[in-house]
Amino acid sequence: MKSILLILTVASLAVAQNAPQRKDRPVFFDFRADRKVSALKIPAATQKMVLSKVFRKYLTDQSQCREGFVNNVDDYLAAARKAGQIVPAIVDMATGSFTAAGQTQTAYVIEVSECNASHADNFGTKRVAIFSGPKLVADMDVDFKSAILRKEDLNGDGIDELLMTTGDMAQGTVTEMAELVNFQNGRHNVIQDFGVVFLDECASLASGSKSKAAVLYSSGFAPGSMPTIGQDNYSASCRTPKRWRLLSHGKMPE
Repeated sequence: MKSILLILTVASLAVAQNAPQRKDRPVFFDFRADRKVSALKIPAATQKMVLSKVFRKYLTDQSQCREGFVNNVDDYLAAARKAGQIVPAIVDMATGSFTAAGQTQTAYVIEVSECNASHADNFGTKRVAIFSGPKLVADMDVDFKSAILRKEDLNGDGIDELLMTTGDMAQGTVTEMAELVNFQNGRHNVIQDFGVVFLDECASLASGSKSKAAVLYSSGFAPGSMPTIGQDNYSASCRTPKRWRLLSHGKMPE
């Protein structure tokens, strides 16, 4: 998944944001825009502290994975986690108040990397572990989301929402999906599912290939009320990637 996230970033760098913006709507996130590539630097001691509190046992290198450690199971990934056949790593993080208002917390996004997890398994599950200092206060599966793009308390209740994404690459097509979530009361709550927000077919070299990207915008801030997040979708041909044209409103058409 780390390579997929890098490809998504490189793909977004290949296209410029020059389509007109609606000045009457605050932009929440523009998936046409350049995104800087910056390596997440987590001290080894922090990695060890976080992972050892989230997982009862785990491996530190893929070479330590054993073959045939599970047989005839319905949920291979769950069996791998139970057997400690995982090579987890922190891939993103944010600080804020996530489970309750007025807290100083850190949310760590963890790629669990179950041994031998395939592309069909999205290369393993993803989790968010929330810490208050050294104390683990929440730990949950986040349905393969592996990146935090924005943190914001949108309704003024003192609890931060996160815009999170997951990505995939198959047959030369790069796809990114997004959701607005929060972790109030230690639960993974999906506030809004945006579906596909970025799609680049250019590497497939197929006839008529194009790029598509969403622009998310908010209805404005009103204390005590969650703003509506709208979505406009744009497309550009691979030959003229800087010429974005409005494609649709709402979820991106397939």
